[in-house]
Amino acid sequence: MIPLILRDTRRAYAGGGVTLVVAFFLLAAALFPFAVGPDTALLARTGGGVIWTAALLAALLPVERLVAPDLEAGVLDQLAARGHPMVAVAAAKTAAHWLGFGPPLMAASVIAAGLLGLSAETLVRVEAGLALGTPGLAALAVATAALVAGVRGAGAVAGLVMLPLAIPLLIFGAGGLDPAGGVGAFKLLAATSLLLLAGAPFVAGAAMRAGMS
Repeated sequence: MIPLILRDTRRAYAGGGVTLVVAFFLLAAALFPFAVGPDTALLARTGGGVIWTAALLAALLPVERLVAPDLEAGVLDQLAARGHPMVAVAAAKTAAHWLGFGPPLMAASVIAAGLLGLSAETLVRVEAGLALGTPGLAALAVATAALVAGVRGAGAVAGLVMLPLAIPLLIFGAGGLDPAGGVGAFKLLAATSLLLLAGAPFVAGAAMRAGMS
């Protein structure tokens, strides 16, 4: 599975997917101050939640390219014929997807924090939350990609499927920014992300097997 992870990761970086994700993320963060005005206190109070919302939407952008191209090209059939279980393939795609958007988003969050006027303490909390939550987002994105692969208008359908399921990650990630209840929120965020990492590959694997039949 390591060659599959490396291939998908290279495809994400070489195909411009990472650039698109980071550009969308920073654009969303840059537009928010224009919408709410130059109130630095308001920006500092809500900026962490804006970063989390932008990260969630950015993770949705490459969903159509995670599974559908391999399904159409017969790559999944070849992997199945060689005895590779689809659950393992889904787990490998989850790792590659996280490598393709997780670290770049965490790096871009430093710029976004500057645009929103966040303090260093809040930035540390944002980065910690993204480190815990983005693996769960990656697993959810791969499962969603497998479910909508081959469906007309897959991008719109993927949004309808993925966004409601990602709400707990958004709530706990934003809740972790509160110094009073941040520890509890981070524990719930980590538990939710771990649950998605454990369960989503089975959903994605079943969906890919159904798509090949």
